[in-house]
Amino acid sequence: MGKMQFNALVNGHTIVMDAPERVGGEDTGPIPKPFILTALTGCTGMDVASILRKQDITINDLNIVATGEISKQHPIVYTSVHLIYECKGDEAYKEAVLQAIIDSQEKLCGVSNMLKRIIPVSWEVSYNGEVIHSNKEISLQIMH
Repeated sequence: MGKMQFNALVNGHTIVMDAPERVGGEDTGPIPKPFILTALTGCTGMDVASILRKQDITINDLNIVATGEISKQHPIVYTSVHLIYECKGDEAYKEAVLQAIIDSQEKLCGVSNMLKRIIPVSWEVSYNGEVIHSNKEISLQIMH
C-alpha cells in the first residue's frame, strides 16, 4: 500500500499498519507487534463487560493498560506482558468486578490463555484507585 504500509482486512474492517519514517515507513498506522497487546486488552475487556452486563452491574469506567517487556535481540518478541485493570464504580460491585476479571483471565480470554503458553502474563486490579488484586509475583515465579 506504500513504502511499508499494509492494510489488513479483519472481519470486514480495514486496519492500517505502517512503520515509522525513521525505518522507511510513513507512520500512517501503528506497527504490528502492539496489536497483540490490543487483542489481549480487547478480549479480556469484552469478557468483563459481558459478565457484568449479564449480572446487571454497571461500573463507571474500565480501562485496561497493557505493557510488554521485549527481547534485546532479534527476533524482537514479547518476553512478558502485564495488564492493569483500572476500574471505577460503586463499592458494592468491587468483588463482582474482581471475579469477572478472574474468570476472564482463568477461564475465558483465549488471547490471554494462548499467550500464557509461551510467556508470563501477569495482571492487577485497581478499583477506585486502590489495588485490590495482583498476581504479578506469582506469575513471574512460575516461569523461573
